[in-house]
Amino acid sequence: MRVAVIGAGPAGMTAALQLQRGGATVDLYEASSFVGGMARSIDLWGQRVDLGPHRFFSTDPRVNQFWLEIVSRDYAMVDRQTRIYYDQKFFQYPLRPLDACRQLGLVNSALCGASYLKQLSGFAVAKDCEPSFQTWVTQRFGRRLFETFFKSYSEKLWGIPCNELSDEFAAQRIKQFSLAEAVRSSFSRRRASDHKTLVDRFAYPTGGTGMVYERMATMFRASGGTVHLEFPIRRVVTEQRRVTGIELGDGNTRRYDHVISTMPLTSLVKGFDYAPDDVLKSASQLKFRNTVIVYLNVDSTSLFSDQWLYIHSPNLAAGRVTNFRNWVKELYGNSSTTILAVERWCDADDATWNASDETLIEQASAEMRQAKLIGNETILNGHVVRLPRCYPVYRCGYQTHIDVVAGFIRSLSGLTVIGRYGAFKYNNQDHSILTGLLAAENLLNQQSHDLWDINSDYESYQERTLITETGLAGPLGNIDLPLYRTAATV
Repeated sequence: MRVAVIGAGPAGMTAALQLQRGGATVDLYEASSFVGGMARSIDLWGQRVDLGPHRFFSTDPRVNQFWLEIVSRDYAMVDRQTRIYYDQKFFQYPLRPLDACRQLGLVNSALCGASYLKQLSGFAVAKDCEPSFQTWVTQRFGRRLFETFFKSYSEKLWGIPCNELSDEFAAQRIKQFSLAEAVRSSFSRRRASDHKTLVDRFAYPTGGTGMVYERMATMFRASGGTVHLEFPIRRVVTEQRRVTGIELGDGNTRRYDHVISTMPLTSLVKGFDYAPDDVLKSASQLKFRNTVIVYLNVDSTSLFSDQWLYIHSPNLAAGRVTNFRNWVKELYGNSSTTILAVERWCDADDATWNASDETLIEQASAEMRQAKLIGNETILNGHVVRLPRCYPVYRCGYQTHIDVVAGFIRSLSGLTVIGRYGAFKYNNQDHSILTGLLAAENLLNQQSHDLWDINSDYESYQERTLITETGLAGPLGNIDLPLYRTAATV
């Protein structure tokens, strides 16, 4: 079986490696010059940094076993500290009631509590025309807490009002968390650990997140697979509703028995000559959000203690700041400076996306001083990375469009779509790795996993097995390395 995998992000890289090891002949195509996609790492000013914060955490034993087989012992357990920056104060994240009350003050805390009780009583009536992120959060935290801690950040990220953002985003990311659950969790470490939102330790590769996918690429090549970097794919080729191969950027075609695509779903659909009008129309309604990351090299080793901060202050354009000095020492080595990654989100036609690097560095530097995150320390260097189509926008009603597109994709044989881009799903690394594993199982073992359902039914795949300092801990007790399972035996 000859398989083409389009895209070398977490999902595509995982699928390619598993398929090659399982006996398929696999070619991996990547438009950029790097593997890892959004989860890659870069070398900068003698240090190593990720494209923003990339925490790895999963309770699925297959995902953890696979990840550990790649990373081996080259990881450390990181004690997570992430906070919300709002009104020149730092709030614990996820919200902890006692901390929030202390910093908001007695009056504001009382008003937040009254707003929550009003919501519980049923006197607060949602005004949205359909379930939205705004109504979802308001029902669980009250209107005032929503406006304080959720509204500004979410609208920075998505670029649309919260009452136009689907409640599926909240259900996927916040799950069953609520103010009442936050209060209960603050008195129970075990209850807190049941929420991925509350996880306070995670495994992190000593060579940066990108190390995982660089090693996968090395293993893939060693197994006989071919990685084609800087090799954009124009479209997927079909004959009578069966995928037969791919068309390269130069117009040449290559034939394959199956294609696994992580290219943006919208681009994939537009490449089909005979896609029905309703499918093309639905695809045109699906939008991605871009990211601009400004890296600042600050002449200090002790700025703040968080791995990353969420910037909820509406007067700051930045949405998140990552401090790579607080991850693992291997990232900075002997360097005596701190690299911060200042993130902003925008659309392709926004001024931010089209601004010069110098302008973006100046703006990020000014905001870090305004927020008093770097004091009077000297900023030695700046570097800008632009990432197109990072976040699939879950605008209200988007699922209707996804259903139309998915129905068309399912009608084609020989094609699998996975990943954040490919399936238009806001995946974490663990979700993407899982879809790669299951895609390989579908082809190698004639399984029938419905990959469109990963994220919506992801909890059904989890069996509460966690990574510890020495391997896995779960129902079978502590399990040491090696932990590799082939796709055929997972």
